[in-house]
Amino acid sequence: MDTELRELVLKYAAINASKYGKADFKSVMGKIISEKPELKAKAKEIVPIVKEIVKEFEDLPEDERKKLMEKYGEEREERKEKEAILPPLPYAEKGKVIMRFAPNPNGPATLGSARGMIVNGEYAKIYDGKLVLRFDDTDPRTKRPMLEAYEWYIEDLAWLGYRADEVVYASKRISVYYEHVEKLIEMGHAYACLCKKDEFKRYRDSGIECPHRNLPPEESLDIWEKMLGGEFEEGEAVIRIKTDMKHKDPAIRDWVAFRIIFESHPLVGDKYIVYPTLDFESAIEDHLHGITHIIRGKDLIDSERRQKYIYKYFGWEYPVTKHWGRIKIHEFGKLSTSSIKKEIEKGTFTGWDDPRVPTLRALRRRGFESEAIKKFFLSLGVGENDISVSMKNLYAENRKLIDEKANRYFFVESPVLIEISGVEGVEGKNNIKLPLNPVKGGFRTLKASNRVYISENDLKRFEEGNVIRLKEFCNIRLIDKRNLEFKFAGWKIEGAKKGKNIIHWLPVEDSMDCVVLAPERDHSGKVERAVVNEVGKVVQFERFAFCRIEGVARNESSEVRAVYTHP
Repeated sequence: MDTELRELVLKYAAINASKYGKADFKSVMGKIISEKPELKAKAKEIVPIVKEIVKEFEDLPEDERKKLMEKYGEEREERKEKEAILPPLPYAEKGKVIMRFAPNPNGPATLGSARGMIVNGEYAKIYDGKLVLRFDDTDPRTKRPMLEAYEWYIEDLAWLGYRADEVVYASKRISVYYEHVEKLIEMGHAYACLCKKDEFKRYRDSGIECPHRNLPPEESLDIWEKMLGGEFEEGEAVIRIKTDMKHKDPAIRDWVAFRIIFESHPLVGDKYIVYPTLDFESAIEDHLHGITHIIRGKDLIDSERRQKYIYKYFGWEYPVTKHWGRIKIHEFGKLSTSSIKKEIEKGTFTGWDDPRVPTLRALRRRGFESEAIKKFFLSLGVGENDISVSMKNLYAENRKLIDEKANRYFFVESPVLIEISGVEGVEGKNNIKLPLNPVKGGFRTLKASNRVYISENDLKRFEEGNVIRLKEFCNIRLIDKRNLEFKFAGWKIEGAKKGKNIIHWLPVEDSMDCVVLAPERDHSGKVERAVVNEVGKVVQFERFAFCRIEGVARNESSEVRAVYTHP
């Protein structure tokens, strides 16, 4: 067996066990592939090996497991501290760095967008530079902008702790792009093409110049004016940038800079019918705003190659670029902005802040701290390797921040009302004190009652004769499961087994209806009345999860509405 692989599996098994109590094979496997992408092709071969080593780790004596968890836990903390510091930008000077974050506002910011906001924002801070927020919104149809999304991006950027020194709306600056393309046509570096799409594709794939490539600039400008005047239909004429028709990559050959789109734009209405492509608009804006460094996905390398022709023709210097790999978050798969929009329109999701979608609006609604998201992405770095991670990593970061702040309460899912007979002295125990916060201290109280709710799931686990501990209250014995008959079995905890036999509960008098909106499914039950004082805050429902109390629906029963944060 490969010693290096064995060490890698043991390391991630120990790290995973230190966080969750038991090593999870899938999580370990994901971490290994993330660190060693070359092993992905051998996944079938190494899966049984990884399973065997994870089992071996779990079977180790407790002291040996603990030693491994401590060893790799320390290494992990050291590594995370290092990763949290971004590597230096090449050729960067203090006070002269200008970064840009350039989203298409066809929907709100997602977790993927957050990475761009955070990394670009951090570099601007590190170098005492500037951050430009530019909306690349020059496609009114395929990636049609949402009016609300413009403001949402500004809000989310501020929530993450960054402020744009300048906000640019590309759709409002189309006349600027017109000026530049006209200069390129006059210089002989761009031309009007009347080829049909399939026709030009044959020329491009064969590396042959199309018949319009060498039109005199005056004729191309005349066609350009007719395009602007609405004399052509969509697809009948485009403006192309001259490149190298023998270039090894066909995608670089004489690419489209402007095309006709008869579609009203949400921001500028019907002012324009000829729109620049993203590659053209972005190239011009990066120069005009003095962008010094661009961080973009490695899948956009072709964009850089296309844009460099414009920079060469104008004699401009191209910004320093750094390419990073994609991030895949297991729980969301390929849930893109466009697919989320379709599901919202179908009614699958309630909106852009539905707890099931990976938008920042949804995470804010769920009660995530912006600092947790920031640390999460900074720890991933800016390398070129594709990364596959789980939301568990983000949960861990957020838990560190909210655990000490979140007050504790009982939430009983799928409640079953039981009556306890023989509760002696209950009159002398009118109120039961329970800890409110493990760090800040304090108590909350619940009425000592012989009529309480317990979870249906807990009830299913017990057999007749079992002694069950109602946490901080009393012990009860299950006499008749079918008829829900319980008897008082003492006050002291020693009467019940620790751990799984200690359950949460709620007296009828101190409970109210509650629904928890969660990514996988909604949860209905009863909750302590005192949570009505926690609206807008994250609390921990003991033995369930951290949740944000969203509000109280004032209807006949007054229902508490909470949103699931994470375990």
